[in-house]
Amino acid sequence: MGRSRVLAGLVLLAAGLTGCGYSARGLFRDDIRTVHVEMFTTREFRRDLEFMLTEAVKKRIETDTPYRLASREKADTILRGQVRQVRQAAFAPDPRTRQPRDKQMTLAVHVQWKDQRSGTYLLDQDVLLQAIDDLPPAGESEAFAEQKLIDRMAARIVRRLFAAW
Repeated sequence: MGRSRVLAGLVLLAAGLTGCGYSARGLFRDDIRTVHVEMFTTREFRRDLEFMLTEAVKKRIETDTPYRLASREKADTILRGQVRQVRQAAFAPDPRTRQPRDKQMTLAVHVQWKDQRSGTYLLDQDVLLQAIDDLPPAGESEAFAEQKLIDRMAARIVRRLFAAW
């Protein structure tokens, strides 16, 4: 039994060394160390939406990437975004209370990531996210659903910072 484990480990090590689908290179760009995140802007009037999204993106960058946050003057790159659309739709009304059981929130954000050293855009695209969340009386408040949507959008934006393969 112990001998087969050692053999299996050697096979995996050999596969990794010969390039069978494994890479020592990370998911993120090696040439970037720091990012400055500008305050997101919005066309929509949603109280504090741009502040919450900016903070969520910063937190995701700190926890999910090797990049460090930096001031605008010292950063290698600048990330900025604009909330283009926030929509809500209610579905499946409860026949007794006439309140919706589910809602769909759609959030569309345009994101730009610019390398300050070269002046080139590393990313310039729209990011769309739809999420269906329960409404009260099912137990979730509208603010909680909105925060979940913002967190998911922040994760989706940060995934766009992966290196091109």
